[in-house]
Amino acid sequence: MKRNIKHKILFTSLLIGLVVVFLLNIGFGQVAIPLKEILKSLVGIETNNATWEYIILNFRLPKAITAILVGIGLSISGLLMQTLFRNPLAGPYVLGLSSGSSLGVAFVIMGASILPGFFAEFFVSSLGILFASILGSLFVLSLVFLVSKKLKDTLSILIVGLMFSSFTGAIVSVLTYFSTAEQLQKFTFWSMGNLGNLSWLQLLILSISVTIGCLFSLFSIKSLDAFLLGENYAKSIGINIKKQRNIIFISTGILAGSITAFVGPIAFVGLAVPHISKLLFQTSNHKTLFFSTMILGAVIMLICDTVSQLPGFDFTLPINAITSILGAPIVIWLLIRKRGIS
Repeated sequence: MKRNIKHKILFTSLLIGLVVVFLLNIGFGQVAIPLKEILKSLVGIETNNATWEYIILNFRLPKAITAILVGIGLSISGLLMQTLFRNPLAGPYVLGLSSGSSLGVAFVIMGASILPGFFAEFFVSSLGILFASILGSLFVLSLVFLVSKKLKDTLSILIVGLMFSSFTGAIVSVLTYFSTAEQLQKFTFWSMGNLGNLSWLQLLILSISVTIGCLFSLFSIKSLDAFLLGENYAKSIGINIKKQRNIIFISTGILAGSITAFVGPIAFVGLAVPHISKLLFQTSNHKTLFFSTMILGAVIMLICDTVSQLPGFDFTLPINAITSILGAPIVIWLLIRKRGIS
């Protein structure tokens, strides 16, 4: 009973925190906007300053929603991977999806010159890069599926995913070696991640993808509790290991693949947030962890985005740098606290 009350208080605090950091994220930036004007814009009331309203509705609101979707998607896929592989260092990109996206983007940015004129122009555009990123992550996910049919051991699939990452990383390195300074710069900017480039249409597509990915992952909540005790235990209580594993792979593929395609690879969020959630709620029940990780991921991503905007300055830091700076110490602290990986 006490635990339920504690969980309710924590959930309420997280939801209040989400609203607060959402409003702070919209209010802070190169131009500070008062809270009253933000609320007016969000409910459709005309503000005293047309410029503020334009900034909120066309730049900051889409960026804040993107941050929430990215935080939710990466955190949930991180939780799925850590439970499935029973590895605290498993993250949303452990299957090689990020590397696949990077390979697709590297090909079109640094190898587009070998394509015919029309295709070269298309693939160096923002839409072409998005398309290439999706194709790259789908390609790697397809390979993982093919391999998983041959392998019964989940740990072997983890190793295969890491090998795919190494292989695609090597090809990207070769392409990087032969690329021009301009191509290198463009690829580097993509790899740093960017939450602010999405149109409302792209945001709608990302929202649908994240919603579908989360709904898929909901079907695996019951089996996740069993996976914690090992695959043999899961089999003994009648869980179809292969089916549930495929559902988890599809969920992670949709979530991590679509997010990477739209905003680039975002580090540490999917790795760190599930650990923080477990630490806060002190439970291994995935029904609780699923929703707590979801809300916490959104909160942390909004905080990282707010910090990256450096209120009062004329420049914005790369979001990947901020998530790594905040995420790496958390992961190190967790590992020290647990006295190594069991």
